[in-house]
Amino acid sequence: MERPHGFFAALKHEVARGLSPARPRRRPDSADLEAALRFSGGPGGEMLAPLMEGPDPESGDGAGAGAAAAGGRREGWGRWVRGQLTRAPSSSVAAAAAGAGAARNDLRLLLGVMGAPLAPVHVCAAEPLPHLSIKDTPIETSSAQYILQQYMAASGGQRLLSSVRNTYVMGKVRMVATEFENAGRLVKNRNAARCAEPGRFVLWQMAPEMWYIELAVGGSKVHAGCNGKLVWRHTPWLGSHAAKGPVRPLRRALQGLDPLTAASMFAGARCIGERKVNGEDCFILKLCTDPETLKARTEGLAEIIRHVMFGYFSQRTGLLVHIEDSHLTRIQSTTGGDAVYWETTINSFIEDYRPVDGIMIAHSGRSAVTLFRFGEVAMSHTKTRMEEAWSIEEVAFNVPGLSMDCFIPPTDIKSGSVCEAVELPHGEKSKFGPPPGHRAKVAALEKADDDNKLAWRGTIPEDHH
Repeated sequence: MERPHGFFAALKHEVARGLSPARPRRRPDSADLEAALRFSGGPGGEMLAPLMEGPDPESGDGAGAGAAAAGGRREGWGRWVRGQLTRAPSSSVAAAAAGAGAARNDLRLLLGVMGAPLAPVHVCAAEPLPHLSIKDTPIETSSAQYILQQYMAASGGQRLLSSVRNTYVMGKVRMVATEFENAGRLVKNRNAARCAEPGRFVLWQMAPEMWYIELAVGGSKVHAGCNGKLVWRHTPWLGSHAAKGPVRPLRRALQGLDPLTAASMFAGARCIGERKVNGEDCFILKLCTDPETLKARTEGLAEIIRHVMFGYFSQRTGLLVHIEDSHLTRIQSTTGGDAVYWETTINSFIEDYRPVDGIMIAHSGRSAVTLFRFGEVAMSHTKTRMEEAWSIEEVAFNVPGLSMDCFIPPTDIKSGSVCEAVELPHGEKSKFGPPPGHRAKVAALEKADDDNKLAWRGTIPEDHH
């Protein structure tokens, strides 16, 4: 007979079977006592009491073993249950609960900011890059065009990159919050290496402008996708919601996984100089989000003020080795007070380029995220620093059988859209309520994850927390 789920359902089940909670416990025999003494370290140690199905009938919490009636026994059991539910937790349990709560908050912040961020502007990789032009073109623009032409050639060439109809990528990630700072003190996570949350992700892309990602870290999962017309996202704490503004690529794909989209992203950029990155001489391309896009991404009291991205291209190899982007959000107070500003900066170092079917793909990298909050009161600010490391295990192009059905948005997306500010902590966006959960579907390869004990069968296992 299947045991019912839930504490009270199990309790009702046991009572219905006639297992009286006040049944006399079995007296331990000599063998039991010897085993208990050995376990407790000898006669001077604290011996563990034998297990029983209910409270001790000899204590004041339960009824007597032989004289109590059935109603009296059940009344005693009810008092014991109420006592267990209402008693104050021990300090160790409370400390563990507080630590678990802090870990959940850290994980939510990590996934909210680093899980599936979007690129600054709309990109159409199907459109060819601008022809290299020197006449009547500012030197900053023509230099950027030349750098992008070299980048395309180093990545595999325009013809080969344009022949990719779809892409499949699977990889690992490790995320951790490394430090927190406010006006009074700086707290560093000295056990960052041990506290890092391991996870995995699957990314599918399909031309033109369709993508889908599932990322599972620390028992929670983020889905995000785009069908070419709508960008959506699902988190355990917000449910499914559409993103504000125009359709934009996934930033993770720009980190050495999709050269054609990365080149198209910087097509309108300017070359602003040179700098060394990890000992590598690089050209710097700067891309600024236009005012129309910023306005389209703004909603309600949350206004996106600016979003700037810098791309660092190696002068030696021509490849993209570093991306830095920063966006500033102003959230106006509902009570008429001072506005709060959030500045999010992501620095990503892209490494270990290797050819896959002739296309250069970065197989590892790391990101550092700084979340800076200021405003309200002078000298009152907070700064949180987070880090992520990732590695790529599998890459495949032009996977047979992949169709547009894999990029259909979930049916339970809440009406309207929300901007990036909805993922910021401290509850400034309480007006956004969590809609019902969603189960996204995508066809993928089957692979066992030995490190994190996750079964890969097309999607990352659903979050049940």
